[in-house]
Formats: sequence, C-alpha cells, structure tokens
Amino acid sequence: MANVTVIGAQWGDEGKGKIVDWLAERADIVVRFQGGHNAGHTLVVDGKVYKLSLLPSGIVRGTLSVIGNGVVLDPWHFRDEVAKLAAQDVAITPDNLQIAETCPLILPFHRDLDGLREDASGAGKIGTTRRGIGPAYEDKVGRRAIRVCDLAHLDDLGPQLDRLLAHHDALRAGFGEAPIDRARLLADLAEIADVILPFASPVWRTLGEARAQGKRILFEGAQGVLLDVDHGTYPFVTSSNTVAGTAASGSGLGPSAPGFVLGIVKAYTTRVGSGPFPTELEDETGTRLGERGHEFGTVTGRKRRCGWFDAVLVRQSAAVSGITGIALTKLDVLDGFAELRICTGYDLDGRHYDYLPPHPNDQARVKPIYETIEGWSESTAGARSWADLPAQAIKYIRRVEELIRCPVALVSTSPERDDTILVRDPFQD
Repeated sequence: MANVTVIGAQWGDEGKGKIVDWLAERADIVVRFQGGHNAGHTLVVDGKVYKLSLLPSGIVRGTLSVIGNGVVLDPWHFRDEVAKLAAQDVAITPDNLQIAETCPLILPFHRDLDGLREDASGAGKIGTTRRGIGPAYEDKVGRRAIRVCDLAHLDDLGPQLDRLLAHHDALRAGFGEAPIDRARLLADLAEIADVILPFASPVWRTLGEARAQGKRILFEGAQGVLLDVDHGTYPFVTSSNTVAGTAASGSGLGPSAPGFVLGIVKAYTTRVGSGPFPTELEDETGTRLGERGHEFGTVTGRKRRCGWFDAVLVRQSAAVSGITGIALTKLDVLDGFAELRICTGYDLDGRHYDYLPPHPNDQARVKPIYETIEGWSESTAGARSWADLPAQAIKYIRRVEELIRCPVALVSTSPERDDTILVRDPFQD
C-alpha cells in the first residue's frame, strides 16, 4: 500500500487535522516531519475536541506517532501538551510516540529572540507566533543547535554551549538584553531531560522497518505550501520547507517516502498574520466567510483574513509540491451565497500573470482577475455522497479541479470526521 503525505496547499489552517484524523484510523504510523508547535490542528472525535500543536494527530487514536528530525521541538511545550491530552484520557507513552534523537530543541532564549525581533520590526513584522521556531531553525542551520540526543550528554555540552551562547549573547546585547544565564539553562535542560529521553528513538530505523513490512505510513505536514521558506510568499513565510518532499528529509525515510500527496484546500482562502493576499475581502463578504467558517487560529486565536478561492495559488502549490489529489474542505461555508468568485489570474500594471510573481512588492500589488459562478441555496453540511450535494456545488468543485489542474480526492462538509465524500482513496492509489 502507498504511503500518504498530507500537506496544506494554501497558507495553512485548511482543515488538515480532520483529514489526518480520518486517514490515521487506517494508517499504522503517523509522522510529523517539519515545523514546531506553531502548527495547530483541531480534531473533533465523537463530539470531543482535541487541540494539538506539536504532537502528530494520530496520537488521539493510539496510532504509533513519530516526531521526525525535521521538527524543532520545544521540550517544555511537549511536556505540557502531553499533560493536557492526558487530562482528556489520551495516554501517551514511548509505546505509541517516538521522537527523533536528532530533533533540534527550541530553548527559552529562542522565544525571547522571536519576540524581540517582532517588537522591533514595526510595520515590517513577519507575523510569527513568537514561539521561537525561526531562531531554532537558524541555530540548526548554523550548527549551533542543542538536540534531543544532547540531553543524555549534558556534561559534554560545554563546547556547543560556548558557540551557542556567543552567538545569542551578541544578539541579545543588540536589543539591550542581559546575557543568557548558562547555569540556569543547564539546570532547566537537566530537569526536562527525564521527560524527553524516554521517547527518543532512531525513528529512521522504525520507519524503514515499517516500510519493509508493508505498513501504511501517513506523513502529516504543518502550515501550508504558501508558507514554505523557498516556495512561499517570502519573507512572510515559516522557517521550514512545507512541501511534500520534506517528508523524506524530515523523517529519514528517503526520497520515495511521500507516496500519494494529498493537498488540503479550503473552498475559499484564508491567511493568518502579515503578507500578501490577492483575494482578501475586507467587507461584509469577508466577515461572513470568517464567521461561518469560525476562522480563528488554533494556536494563537488570531482572526484569519478571508477571501475568495484563489485558483492561481493552489495551482502553483500543486505544481511545486507534486500534489496527487486535493481534499476540498469547508464547502458548507459557501452555502447560501448567490454568487461565488474564483481568481483565475492576476493583473499587474497591465501585464497578465498566471502565477504569483516572486517579489513581495509585486505580490502586494497584483489585482485578481475573477470568474463568477452561480452559488447554491441548499445546505451541503454533513453531505457524505455526491448525491447529497446541490448541482451547483458539484459544478463549483469541477471548476476548481479544472483551474488547479488537479483532481479532487475528498470533499469535507463539516468538522465531523465522517462528513466526508471519498472520491479517490489515497491509501489504495
């Protein structure tokens, strides 16, 4: 059976949690392969709501879950998220959760630096979650990071701490902040080590053995392709690669790892934080989409910006990430609109674009070119087959497929996991 990789094909918040949960019941392993605890997934299982930001979504169902080496791990947040789920009767042990031994750690001064930069940026803010994700990835690339495996060798950490603190103390001095308290940092690491180390494992080996045994592996992406550090709306992006290919490097399973790539796509468009958004609606329609879709960030609670479906962006996401099929979510939010609009291209100073130009100034200035489609008055909420959908809703879906040049594999019509129309089974592809 094929592996499946689930990624967001817009700016994140597309409803990946429900889809991953729906697939996780049929998977043997669920793997997070990039990002950190800035990724929010909300699961609704038997009417009970679970909010995850670091742990793989499979953990709620007891599926073996893996945090891969491509993730940056905040050990204190990990401790708290495990405790929160334990209070909801979700048991998390080394038998159902493994953390890559080579995961870089997010440390308290990473969070400090993230916030200091945002506060000093004024109108140029990136709009980060201030959780230290970016600074932790910087230390990884700069070969300064403290990793999970280092927690078992704290007595040998001196040279690495020298390099790490020399870098960060200089940055902190520029913001008028005191140097990092080395003794306190070591004490904090010693305290948290006992929480993390029982879960530490060579996950590349676990995954390799699982693949050799023909087990189904589900890779769970965070954020969305338009936030990819290479392919997104730079610099208003996250600090990791969010495209499907990262499932290989972020897990240690190799280039054939992704399998069927399922891109999650809302039936409209949303974005949290700063950055260009060509189809954004700052009017009653945008407000209506936000209210009907309950558009608030899982991690931050920030209100999401809303707009019409942008086929140009999704087509570009599908191309750069090798998407096999899409899961179209939140179709029911469009119920009752007399007319719907889809962006099919951009105009920039009289020049037509069928892709998003790379420069942020151009991205901010493009004008969407719209196609208008008749809406529907009937409800699609809870639909579980094509027969349950209004004819105009089906026409909308088919037009989306044509414009993004990618087939629909699933349609989601509510937050409930079973309110899903299966067109093409990713695990049987």
